[in-house]
Amino acid sequence: MIAGSAPTRAHGRGPGLGLIAFGAAGLMFVAFVAVAGLTVLGGASFGVGTLPSQAQGDGVSALAESDIPPLYLHLYEQAAQHYGLDWAILAGIGKVECDHGRDPAPSCTQEGAVNSAGAGGPMQFLASTWARYGVDADGTGTPNRWDPADAIYGAANYLRASGAPSDYEAAIFAYNHATWYVAEVQEWARRYGEASDSSELTSTQSALPSAGSEEGAEALEGADLRLRGESTTPVRFIAGERAELDPGDGHLALVPAAVPAVVQAMVVAGNELQDLPYGPGGHPDPLGAFEEDCSSTVNYVLYRSGVRPLEEIVRENPLAQNYVSWGAPGPGRWVTIYASASPEPHVFMTIAGLRLDTSHNGTDVGPNRFENGPRWRLLDEIPAWAHWSVRHPPGL
Repeated sequence: MIAGSAPTRAHGRGPGLGLIAFGAAGLMFVAFVAVAGLTVLGGASFGVGTLPSQAQGDGVSALAESDIPPLYLHLYEQAAQHYGLDWAILAGIGKVECDHGRDPAPSCTQEGAVNSAGAGGPMQFLASTWARYGVDADGTGTPNRWDPADAIYGAANYLRASGAPSDYEAAIFAYNHATWYVAEVQEWARRYGEASDSSELTSTQSALPSAGSEEGAEALEGADLRLRGESTTPVRFIAGERAELDPGDGHLALVPAAVPAVVQAMVVAGNELQDLPYGPGGHPDPLGAFEEDCSSTVNYVLYRSGVRPLEEIVRENPLAQNYVSWGAPGPGRWVTIYASASPEPHVFMTIAGLRLDTSHNGTDVGPNRFENGPRWRLLDEIPAWAHWSVRHPPGL
């Protein structure tokens, strides 16, 4: 994942994660009621009936049973069976797009809401794509991309039309034209489809060594061990979704194993910058620079994690003020970019709960508070001296 090159995401969600009145829980309840009555409404032609007491089957891992709501697991399995697909691929898309309907982004949970690219619903369909591949799975007479049953069956229909099951990679790429997205979906599919005993998993997790230990990484579900061979800095994993600074090294962030691989790669990229001084030497090419300023720091992390191609960065040479309108609006689930054009240009980012920023005066209480240059900063408050545009890489 580190040093990869991929286009930015166009198909997935865009708006930030601000809570809305309806919420994912409300949508889940409505969806459950809808699916419970599918047979009456005519959805039985798709093999969708009432939700079984326990939705599980062959090749369903303990992670899948604990992470995927029963309604969604049932729909993934039924839609995959109808279209002759691997249910775990559908589940991987559902995870990356809207966390199985739990992501509070309005485009994921709010009927009629779309993101900045125009995508909406738990499987994040564009209107033009939905018009061609949308499915009325519950027999209401109108395919609805915000209805979980319709959306999941529509996704299965789209994958089938795009080459699955003979070529899943091409089909997933057709769903979202980004190589990192294909890798992310396939990784979740692998994790969901690996059957394992729940009690054995719990026992293994409870016996994990201390945070960040080398011997514990192999047992951490989701840790992208490939990163160790792609960076000259130590790569140490911890459980959960929040990065933490190594107690003995304030320049080393411990990588959370429960976040997407691209976010893990961002944490490692941030670690690679920690000894550099502040300066403009990272423009236009941040790779291998002897110094980095605020914008070249962000450029480097986005490149090294595969979110922005290096050739695009070199060509456009984005500065702090350019990030005021880059990406999707609002805070991201794992990654948020804060950019300002006044009173002076500046940009920084938060990655899995840690702030990566070149500015420290009065804005850091951590071990790097007296250091200039790209460093991990610990102050939770957003600096008040500028007018910030809050954005995030699409899908993150």
